[in-house]
Amino acid sequence: MKRLVCVALVIPVAFAARPVAERIDSLIDGARAAVQAFWGIRVVNLANGSVVYSKNEDHFFVPASNTKLFSTALALTRLGPDYRFRTTVAAGSTPDANGVIHGDVRLIGGGDPNLSARVLPYKQDEFTDNPLQAMDELAAQMVARGVRRVDGDVVGDDTRYVWEPYPEGWASADAVWEYGAPVSALTLNDNAFALHVRPGARVGEPAILTLSPRVEELTIHNRTRTTGGGEKKLTYQRIPGSKELVVSGVIPLLGPAEKTLLAVDDPALFAANALVDALARLGVAVSGRAEARHRSEQDTSIEGMGVELARHDSLPLVEALRVIDKESQNLHAEMMLREVSLAAGAIGGRASGLEELKLFLAQAGVAATQYNFEDGSGLSRLTLVTPATVSKLLVYMYGSKHRDAWVSLLPVAGEDGTLKKRFLESGNGAIHAKTGSLSHVAALSGYMLPGTGKAYAFSILVNNFNGRASEVRAVLDKIAVLLMSGN
Repeated sequence: MKRLVCVALVIPVAFAARPVAERIDSLIDGARAAVQAFWGIRVVNLANGSVVYSKNEDHFFVPASNTKLFSTALALTRLGPDYRFRTTVAAGSTPDANGVIHGDVRLIGGGDPNLSARVLPYKQDEFTDNPLQAMDELAAQMVARGVRRVDGDVVGDDTRYVWEPYPEGWASADAVWEYGAPVSALTLNDNAFALHVRPGARVGEPAILTLSPRVEELTIHNRTRTTGGGEKKLTYQRIPGSKELVVSGVIPLLGPAEKTLLAVDDPALFAANALVDALARLGVAVSGRAEARHRSEQDTSIEGMGVELARHDSLPLVEALRVIDKESQNLHAEMMLREVSLAAGAIGGRASGLEELKLFLAQAGVAATQYNFEDGSGLSRLTLVTPATVSKLLVYMYGSKHRDAWVSLLPVAGEDGTLKKRFLESGNGAIHAKTGSLSHVAALSGYMLPGTGKAYAFSILVNNFNGRASEVRAVLDKIAVLLMSGN
């Protein structure tokens, strides 16, 4: 989805001798896509709090994934870096003498965002071969407890959070893709599956479609065709809430396969199906079926645990937050809002999570008139912040007791996360910052920590450009290097 480009960031000597504001204006004016855009910048000296440079710092911008700075700072501060999530399998009673559970088994989501193939502690692009490993482990624990048969349903229970899968301001088309996966307290494999499309055996035949993992309840309408040549053009259509996916378009006979990450419709049902499959592979029969259980905002009750049959405990929270910021994981960021809400004694919903964020920002010295949050990930076009708000958050967190953990969450220029392929010639290792990208939006906010000399917190937000995003990012990166080297 995101194309990262390596750009030369060398600042000529004659250019460097000019005042900072003039040099920034020159960089912006020198690129057509950049000069037509709306820029907001604020840079703060971390040693004394002075504002080194600002441009439209009190104007509102769509921040895209810079929103994750706020949700992860909130979670780190309110929950603490050592907070853990627990996923549980429970029943009304223990298995009888024949190993039978009489009644339903509940797979209870505990808000763990990393029940997946992702390797933790965080390592860039490292995954195991089994995205359903957590379900296999839970099933094995059940067998070790003596379970041989479930005389009832397997219920995916995500009632820890209010069932409101899509925040305000998300586009309906987002729900098709992995980056717009529905929010749930029971999350498996990032609530997504891979659809592999490869050419048919002969020209004119439909493409061959396969799912991984193969547990989503989905009817696929294959309207593709294999061609003798030309370009691959495939489209994917799914109405939110539907169990039908339409794949159409053409794929060349000798061309490569395509792998597309798509969102599941009901995460709790998806996870319950995965547990049923895992049990079946171990010889445990389930007489019923996989079901999902959700909770509305009006329902404040959460069912008791019952008898625990299996559990999975997460690694400390800081590891989950590192994935969110380094990989810009939308679903996980949304889950943090809801977990903070629940920990504060509220209902585990989006609105109450945003209320906790409002209280947190007040403690950080940010007035409520300086932002409008509708989500925790930045996928919403209704979320607005000012560069001043972002920089105030950064300064506050840098001065907090969680400084080291906090800075460790951010992508490092030229090294990892969404900055791995940026700043390769200048700024490598010294810039720790969160990226942001939507249509017509680019953002970069974080710290300049060169190791020697002055350190800065900065926020650069760009809206309303209509050219290539790579061109705007190139200017944005040059401004960041200029600010780091010129003050």
